[in-house]
Amino acid sequence: MASATADRLGRKQHIRIKTMNIAIIGSGNIGSGLARTLAKTSNGIVISDQNGGTEAAAKLKDLGVTVQAADVATAIKQAEVVILATPYNASLEIAKSNDFSGKIVVDLSNPVTEDFSALQLGHSSSAAEEIAKLVDAPVVKAFNTVFAELYAGDLTLEGRKVQTFVAADDAAAKARVIELANDAGFDARDAGGLSNARYLEPLGYMNISFGYMLGQGTNIAPVWLAA
Repeated sequence: MASATADRLGRKQHIRIKTMNIAIIGSGNIGSGLARTLAKTSNGIVISDQNGGTEAAAKLKDLGVTVQAADVATAIKQAEVVILATPYNASLEIAKSNDFSGKIVVDLSNPVTEDFSALQLGHSSSAAEEIAKLVDAPVVKAFNTVFAELYAGDLTLEGRKVQTFVAADDAAAKARVIELANDAGFDARDAGGLSNARYLEPLGYMNISFGYMLGQGTNIAPVWLAA
């Protein structure tokens, strides 16, 4: 009897851990694509932008995807995980002007210059670390090497799951984002501490270079292989 009760409690705990309220701030191709993917999981998804996310939610509904819409402050307040699916400079402003206490913040930006010729910062810092300075919450780097077009498919290329590399200093926050990514269909890889975002962001920029400057298109993604 005790064993059966423990099993039931374990299953309930697992369900509780996996089910989260997730706010996606930003409704561009990346934000909407990620919402489309994460809506396939058991998590509640809210999409938000400067206009309250209503148009983005309506477009997703037309695709058979059910997400909620809210203004930015409300979306953040109600979420357990907040994904900043906005360009780096916009993410900085959102981080400065909102209360993220008690949340997990996921940064997926690559801090490219306006002409996409280089990164704005690197080596001694990263977009994720700069955002972490502004919020009273653990910050996780993830999803920054994934082109928006991949979210329309099954997150596989050549029979392999698309990888995402997850870096954070907070072990519990990182574990939750890895679990979320795997649940959504990624092959999520632990990429160490948040300072490793200094290397993940150049990897994201290299992916952009392969896709656009070097003509390989957006149906690509970096992968780490092991024998």
